Amino acid sequence: MLIIYIAGFIVCMGLALCLTPLVKKFALAIGATDVPNARKVHTRIMPRLGGLGIFLAFVLGLLVISPFVPYDFSARDVNFIKALLSGGGLIVLLGSLDDKFELSAKIKLLGQIAAACIVVFGFNITVDFVNIPFNNTYSSLESWIAVPLTIFWIVGVTNAVNLIDGLDGLAAGVSGIAIATIATMAFLMGNVMVAMLCLLLLGCIVGFLFFNFHPAKIFMGDAGSLFLGFCLALLALLGFKQIAVVSFITPLLIIGVPLSDTFFAIVRRKLQKKPIFAPDKGHLHHCLRELGFSHRQTVLIIYGIAAFFGILAVIQSSSALYEANWVTFVVICVMLFVLQIGAEVIGLVGQTKKPLLSFLSRVFMKVSAEKGSKS
Repeated sequence: MLIIYIAGFIVCMGLALCLTPLVKKFALAIGATDVPNARKVHTRIMPRLGGLGIFLAFVLGLLVISPFVPYDFSARDVNFIKALLSGGGLIVLLGSLDDKFELSAKIKLLGQIAAACIVVFGFNITVDFVNIPFNNTYSSLESWIAVPLTIFWIVGVTNAVNLIDGLDGLAAGVSGIAIATIATMAFLMGNVMVAMLCLLLLGCIVGFLFFNFHPAKIFMGDAGSLFLGFCLALLALLGFKQIAVVSFITPLLIIGVPLSDTFFAIVRRKLQKKPIFAPDKGHLHHCLRELGFSHRQTVLIIYGIAAFFGILAVIQSSSALYEANWVTFVVICVMLFVLQIGAEVIGLVGQTKKPLLSFLSRVFMKVSAEKGSKS
């Protein structure tokens, strides 16, 4: 299987390297391009549709490698692969149309919900139980909870990756790190099918990054960011059902960077009384650029943050000790505290919205004043 894994990764990377230039020519021919504006970083017209190359490389790679896998996929595995390809195909079509015609946010949201419904109702894949934190028991979920929760999860993660697609190589690299995290967890738990899908997808992403890392020659567009988000949602969703020691925290850690950036974007837009889907230049990568970091430095910093989340997710999922859950819980609390401080320092919520820093400043001033009065 190790040889198959490596071969699959190389095949998909090679396919992405070959297909991406062809997709670039196709995008330019049909006018699927990204024109610079006030909120975008690039300064010249760029071809989009790069995600189409990732999707085609993934499908072709899966077709090439599958006959050589010395492992009989179960009916459930085959069902999951069909769900991934069916829903993913619709997502890529939706994203490709948006790359060409710039669809409205409502139409894109409806398309994402339709793709999620294909997974849930067409292939009966839902979160039907969750692990109780600090305990080794599971809690079953009724269908009236499981169905909307699964749809919400898929749509939410799909959009989270789409929202961070603002710099060359950013969304692809962060998604690749998250996919590598899931692959590591699958290896540890002996989940052959998930590990194979992750490595095939990772090969496609690495191949695409040759053309997408700064300075980019092509953007992945919504076809790519939505497809990678959809794949992340489904592969992490499978972790709920396959990894025995996982808690509900682990899948959230896997997508920690896009999830936290999305959360702060929603808070920021609500405070500014703007629509949730309204574009702005307040995302993590924008704030880091404003602090003086170069394009590449900003991307690499966010890669590092994503890798930190990934390492924490692997630790959380692979820990079999009862007490380790409490250690992870403390780490997560500290991490959330640091995230909030970091968000306020760089202005993710807004330059004037810094409640925790203001509170800490008042506490520090009060303590200093009390010490001064005593002396």
